[in-house]
Amino acid sequence: MRIIVAPDKFKGSLTAEEAADAIERGIRRVLPRATVVKTPMADGGEGTLRALVSATGGRLLHRRVIGPLGKPVTAAWGILGDGRTAVIEMAEASGYKLVPPAQRNPLVTTTYGTGELILAALRHGCRRLIVAIGGSATNDGGAGMAQALGARLLDARGRELPRGIGGGALDRVARVDCSGFQISHAALETLVASDVQNPLVGPRGASAVFGPQKGATPAMVRQLDANLRHWARMIAASGLRNAEYEMLTTFPGGGAAGGLGAGLRAFLNARFRPGIEVVIEHAQLAEKLRGADLVVTGEGRLDRSTLDGKAPLGVARLARRLGVPVIALGGALDANAEAAFLRAGFAAVLPLMSGAIGIEESMARAADLLTATAARVMRLVQLGASRRRS
Repeated sequence: MRIIVAPDKFKGSLTAEEAADAIERGIRRVLPRATVVKTPMADGGEGTLRALVSATGGRLLHRRVIGPLGKPVTAAWGILGDGRTAVIEMAEASGYKLVPPAQRNPLVTTTYGTGELILAALRHGCRRLIVAIGGSATNDGGAGMAQALGARLLDARGRELPRGIGGGALDRVARVDCSGFQISHAALETLVASDVQNPLVGPRGASAVFGPQKGATPAMVRQLDANLRHWARMIAASGLRNAEYEMLTTFPGGGAAGGLGAGLRAFLNARFRPGIEVVIEHAQLAEKLRGADLVVTGEGRLDRSTLDGKAPLGVARLARRLGVPVIALGGALDANAEAAFLRAGFAAVLPLMSGAIGIEESMARAADLLTATAARVMRLVQLGASRRRS
């Protein structure tokens, strides 16, 4: 058999690469002579950088940048195998994982470090950027990023605001001065990889939907939303191309990463694509699926949010078009969503957890459980194949 193994990460337990390795071990317990093609996936969130670099034979680099709390962190970025395309994963520089729970406060967190990574890529000679914007700790509308790239944010008295301002200070911006901006739209192509369709502001906007996950109280959500509206007005007044207020506040994806989506659109004239489509294309998954007998995908939790455009759904849609059955494995499975998975084209969805094991133990033993579950699946596949032959 030819089996494609294409999981996303199991958050908090396994990277996508580790998950693929664990699934392969389970397959080979039962089908030792199977051809297994491992293709780790991501959907624009954490892991996208490494998935794209691995898929294209690129390389990782590291840079010391300003983290979300204003303190230095070491962040990875990558160059794809073509030598000219840089991958920036904003979670590396401005991510939720970099902020201890007790310090989560989207009024102060900044995307300044993400801007520094973009600048590093440009200075390296890259003129095409893929920016993955999942897993953010920020709600600054990309203001910190813009500062790192040379924009000056001035208050009502014409004084420049400190570098790395957070979402709580956006109402102090009275003018955006782009005269020292270090990037020319004409010389740069920017693609945003994201699985978020939320607009910048409003009840479905960055602050209302994602702010509470980052530590925002209801009062902070209202403040942050108002500040993003003000920030959009200041960007629109700056004279940037394609930065009209109505567009910035309403286009799908503008609210991703606390409004970084809108900032990338305004300052870098970015285009947007679902993150899983970007990874599938660069990993050449369609070519790998041709002639395959089975695809195994999965992620940490399989629920209705998976069906909103995350990696397993993207894999299943492509496989379905090519006539290859797909099985999804998850650390946990929302039982109420199983029928929806089957309607979406999955042949089967299986959890790693059973009633006899708690979630903490399940996460600690994720690799072994994933291997054992993959082996059980292969035994069923083997049984079905033998019955068809008889």
